Amino acid sequence: MISFGEFFSQVFSNPALAITALLTMGVILVNGWTDAPNAIATCVTTRCMSPKMAVLMAAVFNFLGVLVMTMFNSSVAMSIYNMVDFSGNTHEATVALCAALVAIVIWASAASVFGIPTSESHALIAGLSGAAIALHGNINGINMQEWINVLWGLVLSSALGFGLGWLSAKITELTCRNMDRQKTTKFFRVGEICASAGTAFMHGAQDGQKFMSVFLLGIALVNGQSTSEFQIPIWLMIMCSAIMCIGTSIGGYKIIKEVGQNMTKLEVYQGFASDVAAAICLFLASTTGIPVSTTHTKTTSIMGVGAAKRLSAVNWGVVKEMTWAWVLTFPGCGLVGYFMAKLFMLWF
Repeated sequence: MISFGEFFSQVFSNPALAITALLTMGVILVNGWTDAPNAIATCVTTRCMSPKMAVLMAAVFNFLGVLVMTMFNSSVAMSIYNMVDFSGNTHEATVALCAALVAIVIWASAASVFGIPTSESHALIAGLSGAAIALHGNINGINMQEWINVLWGLVLSSALGFGLGWLSAKITELTCRNMDRQKTTKFFRVGEICASAGTAFMHGAQDGQKFMSVFLLGIALVNGQSTSEFQIPIWLMIMCSAIMCIGTSIGGYKIIKEVGQNMTKLEVYQGFASDVAAAICLFLASTTGIPVSTTHTKTTSIMGVGAAKRLSAVNWGVVKEMTWAWVLTFPGCGLVGYFMAKLFMLWF
């Protein structure tokens, strides 16, 4: 396990590591910019918290999610770490990895211009896979078993997110139908803050692990070390969480509006129901080691909550835009990763 002092020293003595580290930080920043806001979107748009306080809360619980879940179960990180094979020529493998990271930044930044919440998790997987194909010249560099886990995660995060959102909203409505609305609103405001904190915690558990594994993969490749196993140091957990927080604070508000307002108009109890559903889904995925998308989970849980009221309560035009962005992420980011890797290997 590399210490922060060793890493800091190597960055200034090894330009390849410096570039790899900067690109990885850029991807984590973009994740905080375009993905992390989903965790706190409903909490902000239902006015339970101010945007600044919600971002601060997300930063704290992102870090706790990274720290606690990584110590408890780092299988999500291992899934991403073993997704592709970058072994062989260390120089070319490092170049291919950097190309994949550039592809993720390009894809996510383009989507953010339109305020469409993309999945950096799937962009990461697609970009790495495209770069691995470019490196090997075939698909032998891709671990298909891990890809199967990703596809299972896609189905899980969409179906379970929607189903739990619908069920959570129905149970909440049924339980509170004869209660005083003013009193229940006060309860749900506190409950939604807690549920949003839980969703942010699980975002850290999922996405934090994914990007830390790529960071360590880059360090291993640059140093010519084995990429078969790793340990995540605490300093990397702190750095990853801090960069995510910065990304959320400077660019997350457009995503918050798209997810929390434009898809469906939520009341406080509905925001609470969607956050509870998303947190449960992410927890199940994290404890079983299945990499899922926080974006997919949160947005489908909101769809489920809206559909529980009536189908017309959901803005299906916005849903259609998001779905196209999700569908195109795999081939789009994969192709960008492939061509960037080919280009970088020619240049460097």
